[in-house]
Amino acid sequence: MMQGWWLETTVLSIPVWNWVVALSVATVVLFLLLWIRRFVRGRLNRHADKHHLWLATLLLRAVASTSAFALFVLSLLIGVKFLELPLAWRSGLSQLWFVAVVLQVAFWAGSAITYTMSRYMERRPDLNRVTMTIVTMTARAVLWVVAVLAILDNMGVNITAFVASLGIGGVAVALAAQVVLSDLFASISIGLDKPFEPGDFIVVGGIAGSIENVGLKTTRIRSLGGEQIVCSNTELLKQTIQNYKRMDLRRIAFRFTVAYGATAAQAEAIASTVKEIITAVEGTRFDRAHLLQFSERGLEFEVVYYVLSADYNRYMDIQQGINLEIMRKLEELGLQFGRGEMRVLYEGEARPAEPSKLDPPSRPAGS
Repeated sequence: MMQGWWLETTVLSIPVWNWVVALSVATVVLFLLLWIRRFVRGRLNRHADKHHLWLATLLLRAVASTSAFALFVLSLLIGVKFLELPLAWRSGLSQLWFVAVVLQVAFWAGSAITYTMSRYMERRPDLNRVTMTIVTMTARAVLWVVAVLAILDNMGVNITAFVASLGIGGVAVALAAQVVLSDLFASISIGLDKPFEPGDFIVVGGIAGSIENVGLKTTRIRSLGGEQIVCSNTELLKQTIQNYKRMDLRRIAFRFTVAYGATAAQAEAIASTVKEIITAVEGTRFDRAHLLQFSERGLEFEVVYYVLSADYNRYMDIQQGINLEIMRKLEELGLQFGRGEMRVLYEGEARPAEPSKLDPPSRPAGS
């Protein structure tokens, strides 16, 4: 009697014995898959630790991303294969097979993308972490969009119409978040093109300071006055940026004027003396010193040299020393700096007005 019940009783038009066989197969397959995952994970873990191979680590992460739930669903689908199902049910199960496989492949690919990008960032510490994180998230998002579209297409959804509707909605969202998206893409551009990095000293739009942080929407600058300045990434890239951190040497050009009365030999001596002064200073490279022109104030000289350092304080110390030496040499030659004078002519005589103060060397054009 029990044997007859076993063979004759049905659930959803399927005999009980058939359900028992399918459930037994699913249980055996589940435990077998869990054991295989554990075995492969252990072997790959030992191999990765011993040989430090990135491929072994990548496979290990892929195996680790294989969830027990996915194995459970896979084992059920295998067990269901032993049921005598109607044709409509078999079509639905084939779709479930496709969904399960696509989702698991997407998990594996996502894990591979994350590991590959993290390994790339370890090998390139100069890259912007925020930008690389955005690139990783974007790649994973594109992966899952492709996976979802593949599943919908397998289920009979019209992908063309679906994508078109998403396009219209995407345009609306993009218009609403135009400023945020522009700053986001500007952040990616900064990270990839690297016009500046944290720690760089820049001058942009009248702002001078050191970069503290480059975020998704804004960049924070610590100014010379000590306050923190927050700038929009988009507005920052619209302007010309001077990056002094990457300056290997500083070109300095300055002028000074010597009063008329100096002879040609003294003028020639002044140029050679300036060359000797700059050449004697450590950390500089002399370029040229010339009598540039005859100005209203006197003989105008132009000097060009290089400071072999990006340190601004070092440059100011050097320039100050050069200025003082020029003053001493002119005193030794009995010469003075050019004066800015105004003369008023009276009828029958010429009487000069009170002269202005001495004209020191002009500020260098390298600050």
